[in-house]
Amino acid sequence: MRLVKIDKYKPGMRLGKPILNDNGKILLAKGVELIDRLIPKLKKYNVSTIYIEDEVSEGIEIVESIPEALRVEALHTITKGFQALTDLNQSNSNLQGMMKSSRAIRSFQKVFKDIVASLTDNQHALNLLATTKVHENYVFNHSLNVSIYACQLALENGLPLKNVEEIGLGAMLHDLGKVHVPLELLNKQGELTKEENAIVKQHCEKGFEVLRKIHEIPLTVAHCAFQHHERVDGTGYPRGLKGDEIHKYAKIVSVADVFDTVTNPRAFKPAVLPHQGLEILYAGSDTQFDTHQVNLFRECIAIYPPGLTVTLNDGRTGIVSKYNYNSAGRPVIRITNNEVNENVSPYELNLGARENLMLEIVMADALI
Repeated sequence: MRLVKIDKYKPGMRLGKPILNDNGKILLAKGVELIDRLIPKLKKYNVSTIYIEDEVSEGIEIVESIPEALRVEALHTITKGFQALTDLNQSNSNLQGMMKSSRAIRSFQKVFKDIVASLTDNQHALNLLATTKVHENYVFNHSLNVSIYACQLALENGLPLKNVEEIGLGAMLHDLGKVHVPLELLNKQGELTKEENAIVKQHCEKGFEVLRKIHEIPLTVAHCAFQHHERVDGTGYPRGLKGDEIHKYAKIVSVADVFDTVTNPRAFKPAVLPHQGLEILYAGSDTQFDTHQVNLFRECIAIYPPGLTVTLNDGRTGIVSKYNYNSAGRPVIRITNNEVNENVSPYELNLGARENLMLEIVMADALI
């Protein structure tokens, strides 16, 4: 199967993967034929790309980074957990509130152990594009994605599992303070005003204040919420910390946070592809982000995931068919069109063995 921009679909194309909601319910099943009236509905939910199955992409495998059932369980845990922790803060730590928060923390820890186990078993590079979903709550989905990226980055750091789980929990709870931010600001179409931005920025301190009061949560986890918008050159917030003043956990979470933010559609900005997200991290390397963490993150993710349509510097077009573990930026391409864009009998070309060839255009429209 392959990934296509929803604006470039053609009638008769069939879905290669189902489109799901946050509860794992199938909204459009695999194999459904796309028709004109479905496209506006998908756009309404910020679905900008879809996987289709056709003859030229037959056999190209798109692997989920974590099982869909685990993703649904994790989203349910985050939704209930955020509410329980917020209720505790608002109820002035009464006994019932503390019991609810304890259950929430145990649920977070349990689901994150399962995520760590899944990522440890998964031999594929991270590809959170693999499932096309209609996201009904950006904050909860973002929190889950950031925890997955942060977990993989922590594993890449060679940290013990106890530390990996703490970082993952910190990443999962890093935006807890956004529960206190008005939804109209989080979902606003267009740039925030200076006053509105000041309100949104308070989520770091608000999340920290909730988390530091919960004795089951290590203070390092609370600092992921507090420091994930700090930048190594001191230009971040809320404290303007720099360099080693920023906790290592927060440095890991900030890389994961920004990457997921830019590679997912938001109310006021379209998503970029993984290689473009990585370019944004490298552009901020050693000024906004820890260079070592950015370099390690590059090894965690599928920069050019299977299913992407690409054009090479010699004019040939094809589909990424396999991730190349020996050379992350040089995948295996299934060539479908020659240098003058004529259809050819598809064949595989390993860019790792052809140093003179480079990817020039990603998501090229030649096949669409």
